[in-house]
Amino acid sequence: MTQGVGPRFAHESERLVWESLCHGVAEGTVLLPNVRLTSEHKDHELDIVVLMPGVGIVVVEVKGGSVSVDAQGRWWSGGGARRSRVRPVEQCRDGKYALRAFVEADPRWKNRRSRVRFGHAVVVPFTDVADDFATPDCPRWMISGRADLEGLAGRIRDVAALQENDQRLPSHEDVELIVEILTGRNFPVPDVAADADEREAVADRLTQEQATLLSVTRLIKRMEIRGGAGSGKTILALTQAKDLTCGQGDRRAQRVALVCYSIGLSQYFRRALAGVPRKHRPAFVGSFEDLANEWGIDTATHDRNDASFWERDLAARMTEIAAGLPDGKKFDAVIVDEAQDFADHWWYPLMKALRDEDDGGLYVYSDENQRIFARFGQPPVPLVPLVLDHNLRNTQQIARAFGPLAPMRMHLRGGVGADVRFVPCSREEAISSSDDQVDVLLEEGWQPQHVALLTMGSRHPAQVERQEADGHVGYWRSFWDNDDVFYGHVLGCKGLERRAVVLCVNAKNTERAREMLYVGMSRATDELVVVGDPNFIREIGGDQVAHQLGLDLS
Repeated sequence: MTQGVGPRFAHESERLVWESLCHGVAEGTVLLPNVRLTSEHKDHELDIVVLMPGVGIVVVEVKGGSVSVDAQGRWWSGGGARRSRVRPVEQCRDGKYALRAFVEADPRWKNRRSRVRFGHAVVVPFTDVADDFATPDCPRWMISGRADLEGLAGRIRDVAALQENDQRLPSHEDVELIVEILTGRNFPVPDVAADADEREAVADRLTQEQATLLSVTRLIKRMEIRGGAGSGKTILALTQAKDLTCGQGDRRAQRVALVCYSIGLSQYFRRALAGVPRKHRPAFVGSFEDLANEWGIDTATHDRNDASFWERDLAARMTEIAAGLPDGKKFDAVIVDEAQDFADHWWYPLMKALRDEDDGGLYVYSDENQRIFARFGQPPVPLVPLVLDHNLRNTQQIARAFGPLAPMRMHLRGGVGADVRFVPCSREEAISSSDDQVDVLLEEGWQPQHVALLTMGSRHPAQVERQEADGHVGYWRSFWDNDDVFYGHVLGCKGLERRAVVLCVNAKNTERAREMLYVGMSRATDELVVVGDPNFIREIGGDQVAHQLGLDLS
């Protein structure tokens, strides 16, 4: 019985020899066609390798058409003007040694098995070979011609017995291992992270190109940069903070504050700046609350639900302190990221903290569609608007899915990735179904540090447990752990992203649900799974989002 029946050959001569062997070899023989090997010195093409348990391994070189040998022992193919020099014996002999070396170098064979019997042979199926033919390197038993095809299998068997009869005979296990070795080892496997790495590299380059906007607008001291999710606002804000701090070109170094609302984003900024040279690090980096603490206000004892304190009283105290800061503690420029989260009164202490309240730098980065808190603050001074309308960070599939929720039509410049998946379930089943989808992502090859499960309603039990154990700051620092899936809530993840996100749509009501859906979907850069009630998602996202998620097919 043979293996590998039905291969395609470049030449009819090889097919003819293959079929002759298939009809005549013994049970258990393995025929391998078109074996290609690369050694340190050359490439080898082995027309047919015959592996015979209990007999040996023979490399067969096939030469079609008219083959001749001259008085000097040189081999030729064709005749007349089309005659060309060939070296069939050298080819199959070199191929035999290359094959043997490749097999014996494999760890699966090396140091475990002694050498087995190898041989090489030439077949010229359209050429007659005389019975007394012989050359120094090719006795008659090693070459088979037109008249020998009927008994070709037996002749190849004899080659193995006559050429290396001092080596041991290969067993069935030897033959199976050689076949396994010739199929290769340790092949690269599909890696979702590798594709994501490439997309991230492209996105980083595009974001760096976008940073040229900062040099073009360097004479504008008060500016609002608006852009949808994935437009690179956060990285641009970070770049601007570093550039202003160290000074660029003819601009002097400035004392800069980089401020945001959420703990998670503030931790991202601090991590990103921890490794840069000191001259690039802004004077202050953190949340609005961190700035209050920096100025000596203890916020830890205040009720998080006391809106009056957080949105008015705290800002009033900070404004008083800012007004009395010495010049050395004030700022030349304030940069605010995710500015749509700032309350009206929060802008006053920031303005008072400027050395030059009338002309100091104020740079605001915002996305109105990510306004998921009931705050509608606006800077108390006019700002020059600049719009970012390119999505750089999300795959095109993800960007299209949340595109109907975006504040403007975005030009999609992210890479091509997996389709967004939707998993229908009830609100009550959303968390458990989302857990199942996390397992699916891990099985597909995503590493835990690449995966996040974000809820829109009640928090995931894993998030509750981690926050209680590590506190708010410790919990957010775990976002960058390399050994675990991150469990969070959409409200805290603005400005942050993960490669693969399971969005658990477990919200109970529609208040700000559309904005949360937008934020949650856009946190995924490479793969997004949305889990929830199709009717609820259609209600909050509209027909266009439902269509993008395939809800009209469910």
